Amino acid sequence: MKNLQEATERICELKGSLIAVDVLLPALVAVLPTAARAEVKRLHARHAEAARTALLHGAISELSISAFEREVLRTQSMLDAIDAAAPTDGTPAPEMVLLATTRVLTFAGDRGMTSASGFFFERDERLYLVTSRHVLFDAPTAHAPDRIEIDLHSDARDFTRRITFSIPLYKNRTAVWHQAEDGGGDVDVGVIELDRAALPPSCVMHSFGVADMPDEHDAFEVGDSLAIPGFPLGFHDTVHHLPVVRQAAIASSYGIRFQGKGFFLTDGRTHRGSSGAPVLRRGSAAGGTRRWSLVGVHSSRVDMSTRDAEQDESLGLNCAWYADILLTLTKSS
Repeated sequence: MKNLQEATERICELKGSLIAVDVLLPALVAVLPTAARAEVKRLHARHAEAARTALLHGAISELSISAFEREVLRTQSMLDAIDAAAPTDGTPAPEMVLLATTRVLTFAGDRGMTSASGFFFERDERLYLVTSRHVLFDAPTAHAPDRIEIDLHSDARDFTRRITFSIPLYKNRTAVWHQAEDGGGDVDVGVIELDRAALPPSCVMHSFGVADMPDEHDAFEVGDSLAIPGFPLGFHDTVHHLPVVRQAAIASSYGIRFQGKGFFLTDGRTHRGSSGAPVLRRGSAAGGTRRWSLVGVHSSRVDMSTRDAEQDESLGLNCAWYADILLTLTKSS
């Protein structure tokens, strides 16, 4: 009888502790800025999906799984309620995909060279900058910078504030970026792992992850609409340091390597400076919500050597390397 009483008292203590956490959690989330709250919601959904997969493949009772799903939904409802009740200062937070894209400037010493685009990608708690390989090194044009600079937002409430972050491209004369090749030759994608500890503690960013990439349930068709956020010719919102978005469409059979290369074609108006931008498609996630899917990395325009420059317009086609190359480039050794 004594053991039963002690167990009952312990259960009551645990319930009281959980209620105390339930009181604290909404208070902590409520004081976060709008962009940070959106990031909490995104990461909560991502981590919940990872935990769900682990539970379904483990020796876990149905009761535990049901309790997990109930608590996930309750937390989602709490986050939504805080967003609905939160006061605003009249300035909406930018979409997360814009905070995932950054301008990339290349330098040889102090001499500025080119402007391009890049984006952040996260895998297994490791953070990477993704851009086109030719932005980092391009032998045919003798382009060989020794460092790059990227822009980071430094204030989640004031997007006019930014930090310039410099990244050396070589360490002990060895390139710090990862690149790849396949049966079709070199892949024009490069990734650099970023040291989180070296990043300014106040920086505000979003990163794509494996959960944002297409899976076997996603269906793609020629003509599907795409978005390419980037910095064409270096153009962007210079006040808030945000990229602009160009519209495009899938222009070749998605899933088939165009002419044996690891990319597909997009039909859209792009310019120099867009190299390295993410190629995104709007789709549906579980529960009917809308999400951006990272389908590729924009590389360059495609043209024909036989085109008559005086009589024929440019084809207006571009190559986008399939996003799954990032799984190879970010694989832990």
